[in-house]
Amino acid sequence: MIQELEKDNLQDIISGNDTVIVQYSAGWCGNCRIMKPRFKKLATEHENATFVIADAEKFPESRKLATVDNLPTFATFKNGEFKGQVQTNKFDVLKELVEEVI
Repeated sequence: MIQELEKDNLQDIISGNDTVIVQYSAGWCGNCRIMKPRFKKLATEHENATFVIADAEKFPESRKLATVDNLPTFATFKNGEFKGQVQTNKFDVLKELVEEVI
């Protein structure tokens, strides 16, 4: 399952799902746009996890759940707890992060 945040409620999504993978991005970020379809493809391959796209500029409370100082940042959460993150535009690095929590 994949969803794009429409309000600053990432904490609720993390609390309500076992495994959550987040792409923090922004509209102006070229690498974010490049990674978005790849992130969505991963979501179709891992139906037992919730994939979320969060605009790091629009949703400051959601951004605080990881250390987002470069975009795109990908973060993983398992059973409500932060597990890890990477800041990358390389699909292999993202895939490795996802496989660590799936």
